[in-house]
Amino acid sequence: MEQVVLVNERDEEQGLMEKMEAHEKALLHRAFSVFVFNRSGELLLQQRALDKYHSGGLWTNTCCSHPRPNESVANAASRRLQEEMGFNTSLTKVFDFVYQASFENGLTEHEFDHVFVGYYDGPIEPDPNEVNAYTFRTMESIQQSLETHDGLFTAWFEIIFPKMKEWWQLNLAQKNA
Repeated sequence: MEQVVLVNERDEEQGLMEKMEAHEKALLHRAFSVFVFNRSGELLLQQRALDKYHSGGLWTNTCCSHPRPNESVANAASRRLQEEMGFNTSLTKVFDFVYQASFENGLTEHEFDHVFVGYYDGPIEPDPNEVNAYTFRTMESIQQSLETHDGLFTAWFEIIFPKMKEWWQLNLAQKNA
């Protein structure tokens, strides 16, 4: 039984709860999102496996999940990147935020999300139970797809992308121009 760490708005631990129960009750819990860029400044997106418990088949950031009890968020991000996408790279936390998104199946993501960035150009061997497909895309092409294709991306990616694009413009866009 997988547990998530319940937190308050300051990311202070409030206890543990079984993952599905936390999503059914829409309780705030700790999470992370990883964004990996290649040398050309393109973002690695994954298409979630079709049979995921929510948002199956939708495109999203490189990987995301929840740290285990007593696991640091940074260690969890590295662990899940290896488990989902089949590679490791150095990750740096760039910001955090709180969001809430409800799904048609009655579940709600209410997360204190720690956002990490990494860089990678090597082989990718995703777990087919987690990932249906993957691609590298420019930030501009992702922005265009978000504006023109409803329902293509996960709810949290639609929330986080403007924040990530702002960070990218301040930190990476000049390097890749």
